[in-house]
Amino acid sequence: MHATLYRQDVVLAQPISASAQEHALRSRLFLCLDDQGIPGYGEVAPQPSTLNGDPGLDEVVGATRSSLAQLLEVVTREGTMPSWGRVSGFGAATPANNVATELVEMALLDRELREASTTISTLWPAKFETPTQVTVSLLSDRDWLVDESVARIRLKSAPGLISDRTLERLSRLRVPVLVDFNCSATSDMDVLALVELIREVATISAVEQPFKAGNVIDHARLASRLDVPISIDEGVRSLRDLTQIENYHAAKMICVKPARVGGLANARALFARARELGLAAYLGGFFESPYARRVHRALAHSCVSEPSDLLDVEVQQSEYGAEVREIESGFGVEPATAMLSDAERLLEFS
Repeated sequence: MHATLYRQDVVLAQPISASAQEHALRSRLFLCLDDQGIPGYGEVAPQPSTLNGDPGLDEVVGATRSSLAQLLEVVTREGTMPSWGRVSGFGAATPANNVATELVEMALLDRELREASTTISTLWPAKFETPTQVTVSLLSDRDWLVDESVARIRLKSAPGLISDRTLERLSRLRVPVLVDFNCSATSDMDVLALVELIREVATISAVEQPFKAGNVIDHARLASRLDVPISIDEGVRSLRDLTQIENYHAAKMICVKPARVGGLANARALFARARELGLAAYLGGFFESPYARRVHRALAHSCVSEPSDLLDVEVQQSEYGAEVREIESGFGVEPATAMLSDAERLLEFS
């Protein structure tokens, strides 16, 4: 087994202001696992620093080193690469290890599909024509770049007033909005006041994560006062979280991000459990490249009917050109050679 971890920094074409950070520069981690001449690729796009329970880039790099060392031990002991579905059980479910797990798991799945000369659509047949959603911000005056195909718009929000210009822009939207607080609300009135302002000019489909992750009690109280659904995002990390959300009637919707929940296998389990509980689930992202977005689209089309974060993220033009190239097996694409050549090699070992 040969492993190479790359770091690629990109500048978003449309920076997005959230309540506690500015999404402008993003680092993407690409992992190549090669065994017997057959490669497999994984990708995650961690936040720059720890926030709302999600790990920062350095923590994820450290966790990836540990995960790869453990993977190498398994390969040495068993004489073969483990199946991708085993990876989620390898380590403790810490926030950083969850992200590292998706990175390693995705690479193993890609390699496994290539070795079998098959595709992800064979493994995960499409069951839904999953609509797309896109994210914009109420917290800056930047123009909103919205694809006409989207079915829903996530609005990065925070408690406070909205400018007349922003209200006018909201009034021109033709699809429902998801009001995303990113854990920034401190009281019910923070949410209720903003909802009343927005609903004067736009249709609200849900309010996403107003309070801190894990705070099901305040979400449940707010849910009894709101006439639109609450969605939990940062507070969804495990099957136990779904049980808590249901027991407290804290939300009617959830956002599942594979990197946050410990990978693709865990995400599928969460989607299945959400269906059993009657929770509307959608797939979220972390500004990944077209490579991971292609993987996530396959996951969504097999599991999710709600609008999800599936569109490619626009970035400023780079000298290396395309970020992915088409292939016949695996996920149908792989990271472009020129892009990886331009990226920083963080580690390499066999």
